[in-house]
Amino acid sequence: MKILVVEDDLTTRDFVKKGLEEHDYVVDTAPSGREGLMMATSSDYALVILDRMLPELDGLKVLAAMRAAEIHTPVLILSALDSVEQRVRGLNAGSDDYLTKPFALAELIARVKILVRRNQTSVPITELNVADLSLNYLSHRVYRAGVAINLQPKEFKLLSYMMEHAGEVVSRMMLFEAVWDYHFDPNTNVIDVHIAKLRRKIEANDQSALIHTVRGAGYVLRED
Repeated sequence: MKILVVEDDLTTRDFVKKGLEEHDYVVDTAPSGREGLMMATSSDYALVILDRMLPELDGLKVLAAMRAAEIHTPVLILSALDSVEQRVRGLNAGSDDYLTKPFALAELIARVKILVRRNQTSVPITELNVADLSLNYLSHRVYRAGVAINLQPKEFKLLSYMMEHAGEVVSRMMLFEAVWDYHFDPNTNVIDVHIAKLRRKIEANDQSALIHTVRGAGYVLRED
């Protein structure tokens, strides 16, 4: 699976390329917006990782030109511009995700997997299963070993996000933005509170743990 990384900073470009290659992706790179646009429109990629501020042609202009040429390859923007307004501008311009610098490689890889998988999936998913835990989108019900679990709307959305990314470490910021839909406040403990409540419900009656804390990174939902 081939990914294009358009990034003018050599250190960042090599860091991202090496990290992706360690996860078995084939990586092409471009140091400028003009070269990146040429490559994006002349070859097939599963994903384009696009820096926002580039020489010759900035990232949003590259993105606009791709969409104008009906190139619908998923685009993940990398940017040091981290205000809500800039993030919204990038998403409204046609990007599929927006990750601010500095970033953790684990989070970048998680987002890459999500975008690639989403692009490959054409049939809507109605049910998720991890171990003996099942979640049904149509009935809005959750079961553990066949026993129904009553979840509040935010708990359901939080669990569904974690089950969609089962086996992947998801950061508190990713969870916050996916479930609450607004800018992450690093001082809030809302994620910790909801994770604790969710654990009590899905791991009741001495059932095996499914939600695990990854210190310094976030959480992962997986069967031990």
